[in-house]
Amino acid sequence: MTPVNGHKLVAILALGAMLLALTCVVEAQQAKKIPRIGYLSFEPASDSARAEAIRLALRELGYIEGQNIAFAYRYAEGKVDRLPDLADELVRSKVDIIIAVNFQGIHAAKNATKAIPIVMVNVGRDPVEGGLIESLARPGGNVTGIANLGVELNGKRLELLKEAVTKISRVAELYDPANPGNLVGVKEVLTAARTLKLTIQPWEVRSANDFERVFSAMGKQRPDGLYVHGGPLTYTNLKRIADFTLKSRLPSIYSQTEYVHAGGLMSYGNDFTEHYRRVAYYVDRILKGTKPADLPVEQPTKFEFVINLKTARQIGLTIPQSLLYRADKVIK
Repeated sequence: MTPVNGHKLVAILALGAMLLALTCVVEAQQAKKIPRIGYLSFEPASDSARAEAIRLALRELGYIEGQNIAFAYRYAEGKVDRLPDLADELVRSKVDIIIAVNFQGIHAAKNATKAIPIVMVNVGRDPVEGGLIESLARPGGNVTGIANLGVELNGKRLELLKEAVTKISRVAELYDPANPGNLVGVKEVLTAARTLKLTIQPWEVRSANDFERVFSAMGKQRPDGLYVHGGPLTYTNLKRIADFTLKSRLPSIYSQTEYVHAGGLMSYGNDFTEHYRRVAYYVDRILKGTKPADLPVEQPTKFEFVINLKTARQIGLTIPQSLLYRADKVIK
């Protein structure tokens, strides 16, 4: 073996140290490149099925949590007034994208940052009219995602309730006046009620403490049916609402299937599982360099009509066979 002189040995060691240092730098840079996705929702942390739908859809696209993607979850636990602070937390933690749920969450995220891309889902109202984007085709700014047809389906839900309860004439309407989407929905329901020759009895709930008082007063008026508007307040109290309708033998209709699985009678609305899965498409495109302003906002094309036949039997209601045939799911 040829001996190595001192100068060569020093050079070799220096080169080795330099290569080692470069390797460490590259590894550190690669570690930093794992994108972090913020998830902002009004829901309780225990209600993670929708976030799970996004994770599974991302996995199908090659993004595996803990390996090449990371999540930072912020749940308001049903307290909408916490959303601005939680949005600020995500911005300070320098996430790469924020997935924001419901109008209030999206609005909070939009107020917190003009730079971080925001993917919206379950908006609850027209995102253009609500000032979240400039147009569906060209959203502009840093917000894009999925727009749901919550408000536009109000009349259809009322029509389905009338088909299920043929002798219905008075419908109680439960809504949150602090929810902008609910206020628009109330107008839509009134318009539909005139066409269907139904009388609407609106009931406001502004906090979780209002439900028992409203339920007590509503029970004395004995309406023929109940229409429940979606949103953070009613969603986080859906079991209480369903229990009241069962106890009062009151036919009810909702915008989301979770209410029906909790004991409500019927729901008609967007297929929310598919709705949330589609968020992964936007996350993928943004991570690959597309700007939110250049990603058109999508509207849902798939809707679900769900009937809880077990609830119908409990409240003494016979659902017309023609309506059962049209249902996408029947809970027996």
